Amino acid sequence: MTEKISDEAHAAYQRINATDDFAELKRSYFGFVVPLTIAFMAWYLLYVLMSIYAGGFMGHRLFGNINVALVFGLLQFVTTFGIAIWYARFAAERMDPIADRLRAEYEEEIEK
Repeated sequence: MTEKISDEAHAAYQRINATDDFAELKRSYFGFVVPLTIAFMAWYLLYVLMSIYAGGFMGHRLFGNINVALVFGLLQFVTTFGIAIWYARFAAERMDPIADRLRAEYEEEIEK
């Protein structure tokens, strides 16, 4: 079941959606997310392809029972957490101020 919003709230959203601030918010988001998603997927695909086609290299022991494949796998986790931390900082610094300002405008407009 969907919630019905008032015509005023819809009009306020449409107006804010057309602002330069909203366009900047979307541009910032996609400018961060798209390149990093492509880079991470390429990194992951490299891991998979190396595991399939370069078994000898991936099976090379670095020390003890630790081989290249295990290090690559662990680096996938490190990369994931690194990107998440980077995004949180980026959003707090560049996107949250714009989003907070737009939210305040929206709430002020619909409370009238």
